Amino acid sequence: MFKALTNVFKKKATEDLQFKDVEFEAIGFQLKEKVDRVFGRSLAIRELDAGSDNSAEIELSNLSTPYYDVERFGITFVASPRHADVLIVTGAITLNMEIAAKKTYDAMPAPKFVVAVGDDACGCGILDGSYAVLGGADKIFPVDLKILGNPPTPKMILKGLLALVYKIEKNSH
Repeated sequence: MFKALTNVFKKKATEDLQFKDVEFEAIGFQLKEKVDRVFGRSLAIRELDAGSDNSAEIELSNLSTPYYDVERFGITFVASPRHADVLIVTGAITLNMEIAAKKTYDAMPAPKFVVAVGDDACGCGILDGSYAVLGGADKIFPVDLKILGNPPTPKMILKGLLALVYKIEKNSH
């Protein structure tokens, strides 16, 4: 009984963990301000896996977890390209995905923005030059921004989205 009570009242191993990334928070709130100004609402993203190893997708999924929670910054992931402002392409464009990828892009409303996430989507990954790969996203899309890394971290992805929104704001004036 004494051992059970000791476990209840002793200091827990998780009490010293930090749950805030100050730099990530600052980037996120800066992004929210820009998204509100440029889009007047949230930024809707459609992710397209064109033939990846899923490492970039895992990092994109991490953005929606309670730790990062990018929805509080006005970033949402949508299921349909018809609702998307930005198409995030992960992985090299495989020959089998070329037509489906083009249809996804064509289904987006204008203005359309494309972000290549990860080395393969940027055309400089390990799959580049393979017999089954067409190349990076820029082989079939007008890519507005490339976020390098294998995979890029959630913070790098958020910085990239901020750079994209800055670019959109600059070009709209």
